[in-house]
Amino acid sequence: MSTSYSIDTKTGLIEPARQRPSPNCDERPERAPPDTLVIHGISLPPGVFGGPEIEQLFTNQLDWDAHPYFAEIRGLTVSSHLLIRRDGELLQFVPFTQRAWHAGESSFRGRSGCNDYSIGIELEGEDETPYSDEQYAVLCNVSRAIIAAYPGITGREIAAHSDIAPGRKTDPGPAFDWLRLYDGIC
Repeated sequence: MSTSYSIDTKTGLIEPARQRPSPNCDERPERAPPDTLVIHGISLPPGVFGGPEIEQLFTNQLDWDAHPYFAEIRGLTVSSHLLIRRDGELLQFVPFTQRAWHAGESSFRGRSGCNDYSIGIELEGEDETPYSDEQYAVLCNVSRAIIAAYPGITGREIAAHSDIAPGRKTDPGPAFDWLRLYDGIC
């Protein structure tokens, strides 16, 4: 049985999702609706799944001294609109009406500043580990809801983090099955 997701375009919230508000966001320029979807992969520490560290990072609560890797990212202030855990749990950190800080220095089809016009979805994972069936099911259903709510987003306006920040980012990596996503949203 698949979950049905609904988006309130006035508030930018998706239901059902666990809300975990992040301070790492601001207003979109000219309050323009998003027209691009960016798929990411994240694990903290790298290759470790299931812990609270991603949520802590996105809400500025990460203990920078808890793991040696965290010294490399100390002070980072980032977020994403959504996180899909390996078990399929959906979390929302930033309403779609606001700009999440997920893309960094980026460009897509000649337009820079992807945070301004995109929705960022993080998948708990890493480049070389296959993503879970539960994640694909949620990602496809959520993507269909986003496309329905924001008509500027179509299958042609979905990009990898590595597409918008080549040479700087590699996620969601070769383990991500793009055809599975496209087949799931069509």
